[in-house]
Amino acid sequence: MPWRTANVRDQRARFVMEAQDTLVSFTELCERYGISRPTGYLWLKRYESGSLEELRDRSHRPFSSPNVTPAWMESEILKLRKKRRWGARKIWKVLRERHGWAPHVDTVHAVLKRCGMVVSPRPRRQRNHPGAPRATIERPNELWSADFKGHFRTGDGRVCHPLTLEDGYSRYLLACRGLRRSTIEATEPWFRAAFREYGLPERMRTDNGLPFAYVRSAGKLSKLSVWWVKLGIRPELIEPGKPQQNGRHERMHRTLKAETTKPPSSSLSAQQARFNRFRKMYNEERPHDALGLETPVSCYEPSPRTYPEGKLPPLTYPGHFEVRKVAGDKTIKWRDRKVFVSKLLMREYVGFEEVADGEWSVYFGCVHLGWFDERDYRIMDTRGPRRKR
Repeated sequence: MPWRTANVRDQRARFVMEAQDTLVSFTELCERYGISRPTGYLWLKRYESGSLEELRDRSHRPFSSPNVTPAWMESEILKLRKKRRWGARKIWKVLRERHGWAPHVDTVHAVLKRCGMVVSPRPRRQRNHPGAPRATIERPNELWSADFKGHFRTGDGRVCHPLTLEDGYSRYLLACRGLRRSTIEATEPWFRAAFREYGLPERMRTDNGLPFAYVRSAGKLSKLSVWWVKLGIRPELIEPGKPQQNGRHERMHRTLKAETTKPPSSSLSAQQARFNRFRKMYNEERPHDALGLETPVSCYEPSPRTYPEGKLPPLTYPGHFEVRKVAGDKTIKWRDRKVFVSKLLMREYVGFEEVADGEWSVYFGCVHLGWFDERDYRIMDTRGPRRKR
């Protein structure tokens, strides 16, 4: 004969039946079933108010929760997540400014996680950063960064090259323009417009690609960077193949790509309208973690160095420099002999600083072009070591 089995509900039903029919005292019956007298009276009361169905387990959830997040607040959280794709910290910041209060950041994250809006990332092993040490930027316009976000095709099949320009201190997105070509002719007007509106930065950080730099020229100068030097802007190039050295800008590009290019718009004008909306949202609405959840527009102010209209004056050098003007044949005169400099520097002034007997360090403004040795009358590239005597 198999063993008889009973679940908790059957035990409760048997208990109330015996409590009504048996002559055993209630205290002894409760001891037999291993429960207290208040628990026994509870099950009798439930049975008398209904049926055996009342003996099932009920929810332990409290009837009221004064600390529960209101339904309307959860709805606001989900709407912001769907519209902006922001994380819990940014959503918390916006809700607090909009309503005067907001649930804790952990509560906002819990709401997103419960609704399947976020997935916990897999833990990654920390590695040493392969890039250069991160330099501290202390004020707006100390460093601007420029780059082209990877090109893509709009719905009409034409190529779009997004040009982006950002202030390194405030993360203020100064420009975001969709161009048909990534040439100097297409790029320069938008830099000029940014300089007129926001003034001039001290440094401009870019990668080593055209039109920002030309690796085969002296000092890696391009036509665009020559113009920057004449404006008093120091070009700053990251190392080839190390975009992490411009990590602020690359992180912005990731957000730009997710918000505006998936999927692309039907035409360049429609794509530019999306870029304009993104730029306004990124600067004025989106809190930034690196800024203490402030917006870029609240941390940025235009440069006191205004853009000079008209012809630019020639560059000046310290008094101990030997200054030479590059002729139309791309050379300078040195002791009645011609020395080739660069095609890009025709009719510009370069400076020579003597570092040893017969050896000179060559500059165009703040950019070091290379080493000049009077023995061979040739300017050696800065990428090579100085020639030893």
